[in-house]
Amino acid sequence: MIIDDVHRGIKKRKQRKRVGRGPGSGHGKTAGRGEKGHSSRSGFSFRLGFEGGQMPMMRRIAKRGFNNKVFATKFAIVNVATLEQRFENGATVDAAALEALGLVKGRYDAIKILGQGDLTKKLNVKVQEFSASAVTKIEAVGGTVERLS
Repeated sequence: MIIDDVHRGIKKRKQRKRVGRGPGSGHGKTAGRGEKGHSSRSGFSFRLGFEGGQMPMMRRIAKRGFNNKVFATKFAIVNVATLEQRFENGATVDAAALEALGLVKGRYDAIKILGQGDLTKKLNVKVQEFSASAVTKIEAVGGTVERLS
């Protein structure tokens, strides 16, 4: 092994391929675009979904059904057990308090409290939605439930 040869030809940054710069480059004349036709012209771009004249998949596959999932209300869900862990007795639980503790994140339309877990602390909860079990657990320990619109 010749120590001088170890790093020969290895460069830190690979240079970009310069097409259409003469026959010596190996990418001259047609610049890798082939000979004639629309794809050899400048400014050409395939239409979205174009499959070379073959019937496109968008038109081959039957379009069935419809759903309104995009318009559905996106709930940020918090369980009663989480409120038990993160809030002190007598605290007010609202959107700002939940976001401050990182219990609700991202995009949502409404916050919903679910009844999973046990609650022993008296809390004043002010959010948009509640499950029936959550309401009974909050009110059973003397807390209050307020539905925001």
